[in-house]
Amino acid sequence: MSEHIWSVYLSGEIHTDWREQIKTGAKTLDLPVVFSAPITDHEASDDCGVKILGAEENKFWHDHKGAKINAIRTRTLISMADIVVVHFGEKYRQWNAAFDAGVASSLDIRLIVMHADEHQHALKEIDAVAMAVTKTPQEVVEILAYVTDGRLEK
Repeated sequence: MSEHIWSVYLSGEIHTDWREQIKTGAKTLDLPVVFSAPITDHEASDDCGVKILGAEENKFWHDHKGAKINAIRTRTLISMADIVVVHFGEKYRQWNAAFDAGVASSLDIRLIVMHADEHQHALKEIDAVAMAVTKTPQEVVEILAYVTDGRLEK
């Protein structure tokens, strides 16, 4: 068992339970990991800037305020992570997740990417800098088990 407690940042789409699947799998295997993530309450994330700093008539400035406040959390937690997992979901384009992958790569933080096969071409540059490209939360858990404890679960 590793004595290191691994910090894993979970970036990406917020409309499915993929984060919970990874957390549950890691807990079941008693892996030495702690997880962090962006704010996943969509409304709070979108509106934090204007709720805290005041309304904006122009939607650009509304979004700008929120993006900057969210970036305080995101950039801090990514920079503290040992591994960043970025999940690109099916329903929406996650431009912010692509940005998070770029930030992690620029900081030389290990990157695991998760997406369906049909997104392979669009994400080829991100896949090229990832240490692993996965399709399921279970594959992420298996990678975490191996890198943290040397366990092969299959």
